[in-house]
Amino acid sequence: MPASPSTARAINDRLALRLLQQQGPLTAAQLKQHTGLSRPTVADLVDRLAASGLIQVVGEAGEQRRGPNAKLYGIVADRAHLAALDVRTEGVSVLVSDLVGRVLGEASVPIGGDTGTGHAVEQAVALVERVAKEAGADRLHTVGIGAPGLIDPATGELRDSGGLPAWHRRLVAVLQERLPAARVTVENETNLAALAEQRDGAARDRDTFVLLWLGFGTGAAVVLDGHLRRGASGGTGEIGFLPVPWTRGLPSATDCAGGFHSLASSAAITELAGRHGVTAPPGTEEPLGAGLVRAAVQAVSAGGAGAWDAGVVPVGVAGAGGAGVGSAGGAAGVGSAGGAAGAGSAEGGAGAFLDALADRVALGVASVVAVLDPGCVVLGGEVGHAGGEELAGRVEERIRRMAPLPTEVRAGVLGGAAVLRGALLTAREAAQEVLFAPLDR
Repeated sequence: MPASPSTARAINDRLALRLLQQQGPLTAAQLKQHTGLSRPTVADLVDRLAASGLIQVVGEAGEQRRGPNAKLYGIVADRAHLAALDVRTEGVSVLVSDLVGRVLGEASVPIGGDTGTGHAVEQAVALVERVAKEAGADRLHTVGIGAPGLIDPATGELRDSGGLPAWHRRLVAVLQERLPAARVTVENETNLAALAEQRDGAARDRDTFVLLWLGFGTGAAVVLDGHLRRGASGGTGEIGFLPVPWTRGLPSATDCAGGFHSLASSAAITELAGRHGVTAPPGTEEPLGAGLVRAAVQAVSAGGAGAWDAGVVPVGVAGAGGAGVGSAGGAAGVGSAGGAAGAGSAEGGAGAFLDALADRVALGVASVVAVLDPGCVVLGGEVGHAGGEELAGRVEERIRRMAPLPTEVRAGVLGGAAVLRGALLTAREAAQEVLFAPLDR
């Protein structure tokens, strides 16, 4: 059955708006070329969208061209303002943008672990209100929040977790109270990072991949056939709880100590670096674990270990209560917990440190590959970005030896900024879903 005239108009309008969102301003002729619609149909939809306040003339195509055919049409950017939040255990980052995603304001505020729930929430909400005011946004249409923890797939709410600050859950409710006209949504931070890396980063050419988050903690996001997979309870990707060798015990339902987190968290990486004599330059603004990895990569790239001792060989797993280099855990085909295989290399302590870290990261990647066969794993977060191709290449080499499934390991492009970028992308899509609804519905 052919579509009714109203349905056909709605489909055409949505198609044109998506093109303008993805490609920027276009002429009527370009819209005709991209959509395959007739000239009269394009003229009608342009008039209809302009009358509705969704698009407007934003310029002309070519300095020498004049007339109606040269008009460039673009989405009315200030039709709505959006906010994105990256909520961490140690603070909050906020940005405000227009409807096309142009950032109008951005700021962060640290929130100490000893800050009370009420005060922490007030600090975060006040930051959102201040950034919105400074950006000239009188009213926020949609707010997208990225936070650690599980998101209930039935309610879309952040689930209670004993390992996370209480103010995280309270923040969502208070924002909705203070911004009653806005739509407030929350998503797991690693899932948002994966969406951002797929849209603007390392996974732009992949419909199926896994993002392994390496930052303050660890996590994973699974994208299969273009769709983010959250699992039955919203817990897909809680890889920090993955039991691994080289730790003193097993993780529990309420504590990931003893799991993959104990090998690849920022704290574990920091102590591993210390065992190899790796130090970060003073004054670095990025998380310590990422700064140490970046310093090691720079030393390796320079072809030497600098002041680091090439003979330092660790005896166990830093921060993880490891069983030691000669333990049964070292028989996994990835070397040993301490990465002794790289200790005598030309790059000395820096190379040995990266080898040891790659041994650890490869355990998490190999588990993901064996179960999901994603074909591509992106090392995201601040640490994944800092490690770059140097760390990603080491991990991929180990996966080739450990798994029969071909897997490309890539370094994330966006680093820690991926969460905020992903939150903005989801806020923008949610707002456009409402604003770009059929005009005659």
